[in-house]
Amino acid sequence: MSNELLSDENKTFCMMPWMHMHAFADGRVYPCCFGEYHSHMGNLRNNTMEEVWNQDAYKTMRKKMLRGLKCKECTKCYEQESNGIFSLRNSINKTHGKYVDEVKQTHEDGTHPEFKLRYWDVRFSNLCNFSCRSCSPIFSSNWYKEHVKMYGGKPKADDGRELNVIEYAGRTKHDILQQMEPHFEYLDQIYFAGGEPLIMEEHYKVLEKLIEMGKTDINLQYNTNFSEMSFKKKHVFDLWKHFSQVSVGASLDDSYARGELIRGGTNWKQTVENRKQMIEHAPHVDFYVSSTVSVMNVHHVMEFHREWTELGLVKAKDWDINVLHGPDYYRVDILPEKHKEEILIPSIEKHLEWLRPQDSITRATIGYEGLINTIRAQHNSHLIPKFVKQINREDEHRKENFWTTVPELAWMVDYE
Repeated sequence: MSNELLSDENKTFCMMPWMHMHAFADGRVYPCCFGEYHSHMGNLRNNTMEEVWNQDAYKTMRKKMLRGLKCKECTKCYEQESNGIFSLRNSINKTHGKYVDEVKQTHEDGTHPEFKLRYWDVRFSNLCNFSCRSCSPIFSSNWYKEHVKMYGGKPKADDGRELNVIEYAGRTKHDILQQMEPHFEYLDQIYFAGGEPLIMEEHYKVLEKLIEMGKTDINLQYNTNFSEMSFKKKHVFDLWKHFSQVSVGASLDDSYARGELIRGGTNWKQTVENRKQMIEHAPHVDFYVSSTVSVMNVHHVMEFHREWTELGLVKAKDWDINVLHGPDYYRVDILPEKHKEEILIPSIEKHLEWLRPQDSITRATIGYEGLINTIRAQHNSHLIPKFVKQINREDEHRKENFWTTVPELAWMVDYE
């Protein structure tokens, strides 16, 4: 059974529901960070991690996967795979397939009797110093403040509850960390994200505890806005020196004024300096750029990629293309078909000619090829007026001018 589950022919099985848990800052639990937003598995505000582990949603998902059936929670991976992208499902089965024998312990009703998290991605809170245009209050405390000013009321969670400025995943500020400590001995991978993990006290406590335990061979992975490298006189470079496997994905979508506009809070000069300091003081850390590609940066991300490669700040192969799925009016497929085929896609294909000889692991190449497929997959130009309305609303609030900073999209203002 093990080989069949992990074979390329199996298009539905994923290791995640047997060894992983992901939770938003408002407590909602998902099988992974790609889980469909409205299909959560439980809530850590109401139950412990162990209780959620064998609630109906997890059990149903396990049963479906073992029967070769698709799960509604996994739509994003299915979409990526249909567009030729190496999905998170593909990646996890490759890196964590070594635990596949534990799947055999699954009961007929989908219960998995041993609650041992091997891979942890629980967002402690939504604490963040940025207000990226495509983000929301549930992921950013800064966005909460903007939402109140922009829309004249407090943002709400899916259940109608008014959100707090700082949302914590557990029942108290320290609840999740306390629940996680018994799992440190089983963990082989932790993914820190947020909010912004490098300004969270809990992140530093986890690293210090792992160092104290001597568990420094664990795989530490990060998604960070790359703005802050220290917290209360604790410099993350000093802590990373203890660990043999550290991988940092910097969420950078564009450079200079464009980068500062799309990810509100960015100081581009400081971003570049942080990267130079990392090269000097933490050279063992695996670094890559993780660009969220939306209609806002799709015309310019290739130039940004070449620029940082030529500056020696990143290798051409170390670039992730994450195609934005929502909000829908920010998607790359809102562009008109003629614009896609005559302007955008040829520029991406030209970039691929530059990239392929330098991309030994094909990660970046597959990302851009998948981007082209996504651009062509749907036709949503009817959303352009919605996009323009949102951009103008944020411009007015932030005292910015998107159309001047990103002039290649200025034609959208008059699009009908």
